[in-house]
Amino acid sequence: MKQSEFGTWRPMVSAPRDGTRVLVAMYASEQGPADVDVARWAHPKPSRDACWVASDSSHDCMITYEEAELAFWMPLPASQPQHRTAYSAAVLPPVPGKPDEETGGSGI
Repeated sequence: MKQSEFGTWRPMVSAPRDGTRVLVAMYASEQGPADVDVARWAHPKPSRDACWVASDSSHDCMITYEEAELAFWMPLPASQPQHRTAYSAAVLPPVPGKPDEETGGSGI
């Protein structure tokens, strides 16, 4: 997905059902206020139908959401904005007035 797609909430019927992680907005319920989580469409157990599974779920404690619990979805932001370059800090010139090597301290 493009970086420009981040920031727009969309109806759940248009959410990807291919395992892609997305932000989901949950309706408020008797279990808590409206909230946002990162989830993906999956089959949590072989005997269970596909549903939305929270990204921080473990095999021991699966956090799942039914379609009716979720209001909207949004793509996750890109890991690196497009305006960043491929250069690393190693190729940047040294900061003026700062020595190239640590002269005191642990250097960590």
